[in-house]
Amino acid sequence: MHEPLYTATQAAELATTWRRLVSAGAAAVTPATIRQWRSRGHLTPHGIDDHRRTLYTRTDIAHAEQVTRARALRLVGISTP
Repeated sequence: MHEPLYTATQAAELATTWRRLVSAGAAAVTPATIRQWRSRGHLTPHGIDDHRRTLYTRTDIAHAEQVTRARALRLVGISTP
C-alpha cells in the first residue's frame, strides 16, 4: 500500500497541526516554508499532481517538521532531547 501524497499547501496544514500539538501554539507552517524545506534538502518530492504541484509523503513532512523545529529551538537556546 502506498503512502498518501500531499501538495505544499496540504503539507503545510499537516505540519502546522503537528507543530501546534508539540509546541503549544507555535507559528504556522506555510506553503512557502514547505518549499524552503525542499530547497534546503529537508524534504524530498515524490511526484507531481494533475495541476503540476509537487507532492510529498507524510513521513517526509513529519521528519522535516521535526528537524526544523529542533533547529529553531536550538537557535533560541532551548535544547532538545
